[in-house]
Amino acid sequence: MFIGACFHERTIAAASPAGAGPNHPFQKENSMDQLLDLDRRRLVLGGGLLAAASFAPSIAWSKALGGNPFTLGVAAGDPWPDGFVIWTRLALKPLDENGGMAMTSYPVRYELSSDDQFRTIVRSGETLARPEMGHSVHVELTGLQPARPYWYRFFAGHDMSAQGMARTAPALGTAVPRVRIGVAGCQNYEQGLFTAYRHLAREDDVDAVFHYGDYIYEGRSRDGLLRRHAGDEIYTISDYRRRYAQYKMDDDLQAAHAAAAFIMSFDDHEVDNDWAGDADQDGTPPEFFAYRRAAAMQAWYENLPVRRSQLPRAQQVQMYRRLEYGRTLRMHVLDTRQYRTNQICAPDRPKNNNCLDQPLNSGSILGAAQEKWLGDGLSAQHSWNLLAQQVMVMPLTYPEHRAAGRTNMDSWSGYPGSRKKLVQQIEQRKLTNVVIATGDVHAHHAGYVPSQEGDVTSRPAAAEFVTTSISSGGNGQSGFQRWGNMDSENPNCQLNLDQRGYQLLDFHADHMAAQLRVVDRVDQADGALSTAAAYHLPNKKVEISKIG
Repeated sequence: MFIGACFHERTIAAASPAGAGPNHPFQKENSMDQLLDLDRRRLVLGGGLLAAASFAPSIAWSKALGGNPFTLGVAAGDPWPDGFVIWTRLALKPLDENGGMAMTSYPVRYELSSDDQFRTIVRSGETLARPEMGHSVHVELTGLQPARPYWYRFFAGHDMSAQGMARTAPALGTAVPRVRIGVAGCQNYEQGLFTAYRHLAREDDVDAVFHYGDYIYEGRSRDGLLRRHAGDEIYTISDYRRRYAQYKMDDDLQAAHAAAAFIMSFDDHEVDNDWAGDADQDGTPPEFFAYRRAAAMQAWYENLPVRRSQLPRAQQVQMYRRLEYGRTLRMHVLDTRQYRTNQICAPDRPKNNNCLDQPLNSGSILGAAQEKWLGDGLSAQHSWNLLAQQVMVMPLTYPEHRAAGRTNMDSWSGYPGSRKKLVQQIEQRKLTNVVIATGDVHAHHAGYVPSQEGDVTSRPAAAEFVTTSISSGGNGQSGFQRWGNMDSENPNCQLNLDQRGYQLLDFHADHMAAQLRVVDRVDQADGALSTAAAYHLPNKKVEISKIG
């Protein structure tokens, strides 16, 4: 079902989860008391060695820290039927070196409750916020009941974090009346407020939020924008940590994380614009770009609620994985960055050092191993297959006057051979239940991936809902056209809307629906929310009907 094993931080649980057998991941925490005791002996507070025998964190930390360390909020991620990840990161002064923390490990306690008043504590324990990991904490909770909400919080001494809530996934194989997935991403701090996240946090019964990427933007601060990045373009681990901290200080983003579990991925700006595999957009030698990518991948892990199986190894992150919601939804989270070949120049654009001199069909956006993994996992046993990924799959032809060219070569249109293979996998399995969730282009789109490569009028193979940005691109336009009239060349695309917002995808046993939310402005904090469009896919078929 899932890629990767379940590993845990060094935690002490209040009780072993019910039904945990000898092969259950929870049982791997053997001798954690002894391991924690060893770590405690090594802790240095105020320049003095703290003996384990006198260890009293609730008293010591309030004096040692001198302030609230939970300035970056809390988060949860990757719901499974028996648990999820909870996260926080200690930072007394988020934009200072090391977040204002001493370069030592700090004990952090956590509590998980079955009610929002914390009357019934079902798990509690302690772990270490380590300097090697930017003083972040990832706790993988197991043994929980499926399909229900839980509330969590952290403690460091006398300081308590805000509380968050996350829902476990339904038990495998069970019937589920509805699965509601939010979709969001592209949150450029400089170009607008994160008002859409405040509205997303207030949505009812969201099972999880898929974040398609561009959580941060790597560029230097520019004049004339709404807010300013701290510092120049980012390259080092310290740079990336500070950039994440600046974004995570935003109250609206913190509210969204606290309201639901996030299923995280990444696109290009978490590293560098339009990067592909071992290549960046500037022609940097791969051996040097590898250092920047490694720093970016570590910071991504440190600052987001992801599992230990995604800890960077050999300069890579195991990002593609599956999550399941009973028999209703199988979610395939894809990675369209780490394994792709470099972008190829469009025929109508001059060649430069970002392009490879080879036929257009020779490139791959997923890589062979991920392509096979996806094909093996596409399921007719679930009502819906959701491909949760980063860049647009369906072909889209842009107007002649578009500066970046008529084809987005950074999308699947730059890798038509990969798109053809994906359609073949869907067709070979006779699937009519594939929906694709995408972001990247700062616009709402709704449309089809055609069954015949090169023929946008051919029968649909999959439906695709492209989610606009949270803030990237500024206020945008209230009309439905972004680049002018594109309808005649793109009959497979039913919507082209340039406003900020997010989407809600509701999956039922026999149908699914999409609500495309927008805020009317992101340059002021009072942006109003509305539903710009809604779509319906009946009878487990990729036949999009507009509602209203």
